[in-house]
Amino acid sequence: MSNYYVTTPIYYANGEPHIGSAYTTSLADMLTRFNRFLGKDVFFLTGMDEHGDKVAQAAAETGKSSQQYVDDLAEIYRKTWKALGLDYSRFIRTTDQDHKDLVRALLQKVYDKGDIYFGEYGGNYCVGCERFLTDKELVDGKCPDHQTVPKFVKEQNYFFKMSKYQDRLIEHITKISPDFIRPERYKNEVLGLLRQPLEDLCISRPKSRLTWGIELPFDDNYVTYVWFDALINYLTGVDYPNGKNYQKFWPSCEHLIGKDIVKPHAVFWPTMLMAADIPLYQHLTVHGYWLAPNGKMSKSLGNVVDPIAVSKEFSLDVFRYYIFREMSFGLDGVFSNDTLETRYNADLANNLGNLSSRTLAMVHKYRDGIVPTPGTPGELEIALRTQAHNSISDFLEYMNTREINRAIESIWTLIDNTNVFIDRTKPWALAKLEKTDPTAKAALDSSLYTQVEALRIIAALISPIMPDTARKITEFLGYSPDDIAKEHSIEVVRAWGHLQPGTKVQVGETLFPRREKPVATGDTKVESPAEKAGSAASATAETTVTPTINYDDFAKVDLRVGQILTAERIAKSEKLLKLQVDLGPQIGQRQILAGIAKYYEPEAIIGRKVAVVANLKPAKLMGIESQGMLLAGSDDAGNLELVTPGSALPPGSTIR
Repeated sequence: MSNYYVTTPIYYANGEPHIGSAYTTSLADMLTRFNRFLGKDVFFLTGMDEHGDKVAQAAAETGKSSQQYVDDLAEIYRKTWKALGLDYSRFIRTTDQDHKDLVRALLQKVYDKGDIYFGEYGGNYCVGCERFLTDKELVDGKCPDHQTVPKFVKEQNYFFKMSKYQDRLIEHITKISPDFIRPERYKNEVLGLLRQPLEDLCISRPKSRLTWGIELPFDDNYVTYVWFDALINYLTGVDYPNGKNYQKFWPSCEHLIGKDIVKPHAVFWPTMLMAADIPLYQHLTVHGYWLAPNGKMSKSLGNVVDPIAVSKEFSLDVFRYYIFREMSFGLDGVFSNDTLETRYNADLANNLGNLSSRTLAMVHKYRDGIVPTPGTPGELEIALRTQAHNSISDFLEYMNTREINRAIESIWTLIDNTNVFIDRTKPWALAKLEKTDPTAKAALDSSLYTQVEALRIIAALISPIMPDTARKITEFLGYSPDDIAKEHSIEVVRAWGHLQPGTKVQVGETLFPRREKPVATGDTKVESPAEKAGSAASATAETTVTPTINYDDFAKVDLRVGQILTAERIAKSEKLLKLQVDLGPQIGQRQILAGIAKYYEPEAIIGRKVAVVANLKPAKLMGIESQGMLLAGSDDAGNLELVTPGSALPPGSTIR
């Protein structure tokens, strides 16, 4: 598909932007850049949801009219997104005239079809949710999201026959489009909701209670329920029904949302589209919450993250790298100043920044800034070229499945391997020999060209994530600003040898000056004997004590408490189980292959806590990637037992 349409939720106009809305909108911006990298035409929609009870209340509290209140807030949103460098195609508002016209047209269409009827309903109404809650949804008599007791409201309203489309929706999710909702956990959540009969949806509010809304076309005593208004923005944004953008972009539509609004997007919206005879969107992609290290963020606790402040202290690219790298998509993430500092120093200053600086400096020192012509590639050059190919493939695969943090890890694998390549080829040593040894000159040329070419590929791969850093590196490599869009494309990235010998490169600025804060030992990466042996858990015991090590050696190993979420056997393997292990909010979920299949049934260890080597370099076993190692003990008879931490320690706890 050559086009791509991405939407954020339109943010409710009862408060200013925050880390959650900044994350979703930055994610949409990153996916926009990624799809342009793939050569697609892209439309990126964001905006504001401006009608409803809460907006009217918030406006009244400020002493402004509802329209003036939302006008002022819309300007704050636009300025915030501009400060965060977000390049959207349209900022839509539900007070836009074309949107109000479309809402009324679709309401009339569904009403004429017989799918909207007038009736009376009494129930528990939550102002925060702006909807009636069932008794099953209440927790201790309160709304679980707002911790308030709903008000019982009984009134006459219009209802949408949502129940009519329940079976059709289940069929779409399970058979027609199995990846319609992702990650899988949210698909399962929605199917769980659909196991119970759907109630019809109340889609109006009487003007006697609320006037701030879009008037129903068939009854001017009522305004439209906020969800039946807001969700339609995704069609308004691309000029449904007759606009060129609708025909071009709607078939590729991906909605990005937080997990708190899954039901309206996964149940209300597709059934509304079915009733209106409109094809469904392609994907609903759901992410988790951002939390503080001590739990939920709130203004009263003073732990709310200001994305603008973080971007000013570090940079926009550092902020983007951190939020995309730190959250395992679909799960909650923890925004921690300590981990931000650690990632800055370890990943950006020590790895990427150091690679760029040392590579360009050596080209200047040894070849006067001119990219040399490489000789016949040796074993190390071929290995790095292969790694570049693998990293590109992994990056594309993980981006397409929205495993964003793993996509970034695949780039950093190439960065790590390029730094190792430099250490192994030792350009500084070859430079000392080249005057007397012709083979040393050819080897130096090959080393310099290979690392510069790897740096070119790295810059292009990071361009959706860190666009400013990618631009700087690409310009350091001798490309003009006008070349950037072409250079940051999948066709050029795949072409090893694209950087022309004879190109003049710049030394450039230091991309990420190191911040004076110690790096946690957990970021140190080491290759263990177990990894070299290709096993995720040792299945045999040593009969002799191994040689002693000092504390510095032991401190390199990052041991964490993990909790097994899923376990399954691997076809054609008698030893291995494939596990999904929760390592806490800072690290997230890891896939680990463990050689314990002879000792444990998969279902017997789900929920069990285990000791995990968290900083083990990923390795592929039987073509499947393993991202860690479990600790186990065995006796002389060969019996094996997993090491189990105490029950009081939560996942992610450090084992010291």
